[in-house]
Amino acid sequence: MNKLSTGLLDPNQATLEPREIAPSLERRRLRAFVLMMLFDALVLNVSFAFAGLIYEGQWWHARNMLAAQTLLPLFFTIALYNGSYGGRALVDWLFATRQALTALLVSAALLNFVAFYTKSNAEFSRVSVTLGLGLTALVMVATRKMVPVVIEKFWNGRTHNRLVIDDGGPSFALDNAATVSAADYGLDPSSHDPFMLDRLGRLLQNQDKVVISTPIERRSQWAIMLKSTGVYGEVVSEPAHSLGAIGLHHYDEQDRTTLVVSTGPLGLRARITKRLFDVAVAGAALVVLSPLLLLVALLIRLDDGGPALFIQRRLGRGNQFFNMLKFRSMRIDQNDANGDRSTGRDDDRITKLGAFIRRTSIDELPQLINVLRGDMSIVGPRPHALGSRANNKFFWDIDAQYWRRHCLKPGLTGLAQVRGHRGATEVEKDLTDRLRSDLEYISDWSLRRDVEIVFATVFVLRHDKAY
Repeated sequence: MNKLSTGLLDPNQATLEPREIAPSLERRRLRAFVLMMLFDALVLNVSFAFAGLIYEGQWWHARNMLAAQTLLPLFFTIALYNGSYGGRALVDWLFATRQALTALLVSAALLNFVAFYTKSNAEFSRVSVTLGLGLTALVMVATRKMVPVVIEKFWNGRTHNRLVIDDGGPSFALDNAATVSAADYGLDPSSHDPFMLDRLGRLLQNQDKVVISTPIERRSQWAIMLKSTGVYGEVVSEPAHSLGAIGLHHYDEQDRTTLVVSTGPLGLRARITKRLFDVAVAGAALVVLSPLLLLVALLIRLDDGGPALFIQRRLGRGNQFFNMLKFRSMRIDQNDANGDRSTGRDDDRITKLGAFIRRTSIDELPQLINVLRGDMSIVGPRPHALGSRANNKFFWDIDAQYWRRHCLKPGLTGLAQVRGHRGATEVEKDLTDRLRSDLEYISDWSLRRDVEIVFATVFVLRHDKAY
């Protein structure tokens, strides 16, 4: 029987408002990093201008400013990669100072190297450049010392969200962290209830670190859950190979050790890059395809007078629900909200127009709006209907690793789709083939691969498994 229809999975269970648990601090950190970068750029230019005034008696001397403007991109490139604008730099001024000065010295050395090989050393005054570097370094040190003070005053010292979930394990406390009881929120890592997973996903939304304290017999289950949500996660435990731990973290003040079992698949720069790619591609595609989208919507309305869009709840990143948009291809009274019945060849529920738009993948195009909303990505694991099954088993019953595919936003297309793993899931291999491709994509993500998958998708828009 279908668990979704028997009430074993209760869609009316209360869900959490994520902002009540942890407001997003990522945008706050990004704003801080941008302000630091703008201030560093101002400091470097003004310092070199002062150096020209002091040594050569001329403010904003052309030679000095040429050196400053050549140095600036070199400095930013190194600083962005050595952590000068990372989370630790907001709270540890000694670390921030060390990284910023390292970036400044290395960029100055590279400037000298470039000037030597381009025979442009004579363009720069050694004294003015040295004086400009010295002034820049002094102001940067003072700035880094002030950043934690400002953060303490205006942000109460909070730059990261940290959460401890007590599931009956060893006592554990973490400074500046919220602590919740798994029992109070109805969290069970052994359950495959999508509504419980949505609750957990909302609880973990915006968290930078999550620590689980749980009995030994539930640690492997929590490890899988943390991997599927895409957050940095630790489990309070003795070292255990079976958890797939990727590191250890020692809390000496509590005499406790945690196993790092998840870090999230993408770092901050990768997430920003992927999001910019998504917005650019989805925005351009909506503009170019708008005549087609309007025509299809009109034809669906004229066909039977029903709505043009079919909205279906699916699980997205972090196992959280979202409403996925499609052009409606089935008769109004036969729409399958949960996807309990897989679409088959010559399916009597599909309209004539619906058969065409499914065969050509046009029915998926409204998901470009999901991409702009941030629910989906252009490329990623395809989101499955809650009732989807293979060999009469729910996908998560076939392979427990299934939930790991939800650590990224679901995609409009994906590696599995361009490899031909699409259409109905009649046997278990149909699911496991897709899962292997999804996990491979997650572990080897790159922007180049996203571009390659987008181009490959063009050649598989029409396929014999679309029915």
